Amino acid sequence: MIRIFIASKGDRAGLARLFEAELPEAEVITDQAALGAAPCPYIVVGRPDPGTIASVPGVEVVLSLNAGVEHLLASGEVPEGMPIVRMVDDGLAEGMTEWVLAQVFAWHRNILHYLRVQPRAEWVPEKEKLARDRVVTVLGAGALGGRAAETLAALGFETRVWSRSGRDIKGCRAFGAEDLGAAVTGAEVLVNLLPLTAETRDLIDAALLTRLAKGALFVNGARGAHVVEADLIAALDEGRLSCAALDVFRTEPLPGESPLWHHPRILVSPHVAAPTHPGPAVAEMAANIRLHQAGEPMRNTVDRAAGY
Repeated sequence: MIRIFIASKGDRAGLARLFEAELPEAEVITDQAALGAAPCPYIVVGRPDPGTIASVPGVEVVLSLNAGVEHLLASGEVPEGMPIVRMVDDGLAEGMTEWVLAQVFAWHRNILHYLRVQPRAEWVPEKEKLARDRVVTVLGAGALGGRAAETLAALGFETRVWSRSGRDIKGCRAFGAEDLGAAVTGAEVLVNLLPLTAETRDLIDAALLTRLAKGALFVNGARGAHVVEADLIAALDEGRLSCAALDVFRTEPLPGESPLWHHPRILVSPHVAAPTHPGPAVAEMAANIRLHQAGEPMRNTVDRAAGY
């Protein structure tokens, strides 16, 4: 019998119904009191409360509902050697790509500018450019960054993509670990979709932002801790950046007193760029459970040394 415990803080019942449809032979448990002492090899988590994973008997695999797993690694609650499977599915990648495109095009075609000046009834056309005349750099070449970069390139943007591995993305110019400076220099749009690791924390600072083209757009759909907030605000105030679209923050929900809320050149969204869509997410987790049951390697297991 396959036993699955859903420890998500969201719609446990809805997830359970989807799992039961994907794995009719499984026992899906949503109430910790109903676990009993029998081993439960699979636990589904988002950001679990301390002690949740350790309280489940016989856990063999942690299935994350999120693409980012730094919170699971930092907590130390997942024993060394126990696989963590991060969420990588088409729904996440599609959602993130849509959000990135929305931010880029709203800036690229001056829609954000016109929204700001409309209350003043100013009829002043801005200079327009074609996508092929703009350089976009995407930080991250994984499931999210790779999809976004490939789509931007297909739409005509001159697209660069930077990653630790220097992975090739169709239509893009790839840069490896040692070439971050070259990847961002002169870019008019910088999109951050990196995983959060010790190496990428605070990566986006004054030194990096200074390399961008004057008046560039910064788009962050990854993690707030990638960005030195004071440096970002200074770059906006000084005109080195013209706009920043931010979906993620060091503290979430973003506190009401944060200056990010009130800056006229920052667009805040409440961590909605790539929500987990239950249908494709459960289908992906069920596929990995079948692989594990068959003794086959699971997809998207976390490399603890790399941090993702």
